[in-house]
Amino acid sequence: MSQYSRRKRQRRAGPATALIIIFSIFSIIFVMGFAAVVWVAQTANGAPKIAGLHPKKQGVPSEVFSSDGTRIGFIQGDTISEPVSNIPSLMLSATVAVEDRRFYKHRGVDLTGVARATARNLSSGQSKEGASTLTMQLVRNIYYKDKSKTIERKIREAKMAIDLENEHPGTVGKQWILNQYINNVPYGTVNGQTAVGAGAAARIFFNKSLDDLRLDQFALLAGLPQAPSAYNPFTEKAAAKARRNEVLAKMKDEGYISLKDFRIAIKRPLGTHHSKYYNQRREGYIFDYVKRSMIEKYGSFVLNGGMKIYTTIDLKLQRDARRAMANNLTEGGPAAALVSIDPKNGFIKAMASSQSYSQSKFNLAADGQRQPGSTFKVMVLMAALRQGIDINQTTYESRPLDFWDNKTRSKIDVHTFGDSYNGTTTIFEGLVHSDNTVFQQLALDVGPDKVRAAAYDLGIKSHLDAYPAEALGGLTNGVSPLEMTSAYATINNRGYRVNPTIISKVVLADGQVKKSVPRPVKVFTSGETHEAVLAMQANAERGTGTVASLDCPTAGKTGTTNDSTDAWFDGFTSSLNTTVWVGYPKRAIPMNGMTGGAEPSFIWHDYMTAAMEGRPCDDFPEPKHPFRQK
Repeated sequence: MSQYSRRKRQRRAGPATALIIIFSIFSIIFVMGFAAVVWVAQTANGAPKIAGLHPKKQGVPSEVFSSDGTRIGFIQGDTISEPVSNIPSLMLSATVAVEDRRFYKHRGVDLTGVARATARNLSSGQSKEGASTLTMQLVRNIYYKDKSKTIERKIREAKMAIDLENEHPGTVGKQWILNQYINNVPYGTVNGQTAVGAGAAARIFFNKSLDDLRLDQFALLAGLPQAPSAYNPFTEKAAAKARRNEVLAKMKDEGYISLKDFRIAIKRPLGTHHSKYYNQRREGYIFDYVKRSMIEKYGSFVLNGGMKIYTTIDLKLQRDARRAMANNLTEGGPAAALVSIDPKNGFIKAMASSQSYSQSKFNLAADGQRQPGSTFKVMVLMAALRQGIDINQTTYESRPLDFWDNKTRSKIDVHTFGDSYNGTTTIFEGLVHSDNTVFQQLALDVGPDKVRAAAYDLGIKSHLDAYPAEALGGLTNGVSPLEMTSAYATINNRGYRVNPTIISKVVLADGQVKKSVPRPVKVFTSGETHEAVLAMQANAERGTGTVASLDCPTAGKTGTTNDSTDAWFDGFTSSLNTTVWVGYPKRAIPMNGMTGGAEPSFIWHDYMTAAMEGRPCDDFPEPKHPFRQK
């Protein structure tokens, strides 16, 4: 074949081949496009259904209140949220202007914004601009847990955003979505706590409520969610101001504010102010005890927040307690702790210390383990009454004790305070005059193990060894004023033990109300406890506790340890139990002859005089079944 013929055939084949190639290319593009569409559709269909999801709970702090509704403080975790039901219009406008100016025009996904962002990213060769709408960001913040930076996540987010807008259509729906976004987006972290929502951010950055902010402050907050660390006004002031002014400019361009307002706002300083709003608290010891009690009952769930915790604490009684301690103690001298309990329900009405919370966080009233001295003779008394011993007829010889007890294998060496002895003495009079020798003999006869059992039944929680010395308050570890108040309250409550509680009611985040319901346990008969009350009433009227006696019927017992390192008065009226301890907090230091009948009784008297105002001042009730000797 000639060269001419071959060239002619090639020319005829050229157009056909080109058509085939073009067709093939378009076919490939079509197939790829179709495959891409199918892939996007399948990916989108794999998105979780909005209707089946619950919004992620944010860290709304739990609030703690006193019995009269005064807020004591907040219990909070690493995140803080303060939802706002009516968000100011300027905050709404600032957010839309800087985050999603076409928010009111799209249906969850802004296709115009996607095209614009794609074009700019392609022209710059870098992925600098995103296309997430406020709805997509809301989905990401409270519904969707996938945080991977993949196109699949973006597609699913977009699908969920469309679904969310379908569930909340129209102007009302847009308002709902915008409010949800502003209440749930993180605005930055200060001192380890992240402000979630503009309400918390206003507190943290400006120490104000959201309603009290100015235009420039709304703009500063609206600019934070994109990069909270980069725009933090406390650490990045220049960047924060530039970002704020950028938001103001966009608000002006979108017609939300006038040129005049814009010019005034950009000239203002940042106006930030470090806030202690969420860290402020009254009654530090009370707050810590409540927080500990809540965590013990509900676990770390408490730190998720959203609870309203109502305590039994009476702030007036707290003030009365501190005043009584201050008026009876000298500066630089020993400290004091006081606990008051309503014997009927176990509600802790006051729990105070003379020491300052700023100086020491240790709660002497609840956690101080101190030697109770002669206040523990009441435990021996109750063990004896339980065994049917008639304390008005049974006598012991008041005398120095110095012998080896074979039964307990213990050396018994006991003297009275001041080495004064009264000869033949009834158990009743032995308590009135706090005779150590009488009660040591009684404890040996009753049995130290029975004394321990009586103490536990009354409400003592600390470890006891059942040693003979415990009858006179010689404990290995000691007890707290809270324990002693609780134990004496069982006697005042006719033998019904009610565990002390500081929480009266908890309103959970979902609105459920959990009330503290006293669950009394009968551990002694009313006849047994009445006999003990009469003996303690005599102690307050004519024994070692006369300083504490009130115009109301008063019962109680003094306590003093060896070398006067601890001094107590534990007492009660028919409607209120109170214990006062005096000593040096950090170690056992002698207090120069201090006794329970001195400062502890003075403090108790002054406090109870104020505390009994408006309370029943009744006689102690007669038992239905009087005590009978067994």
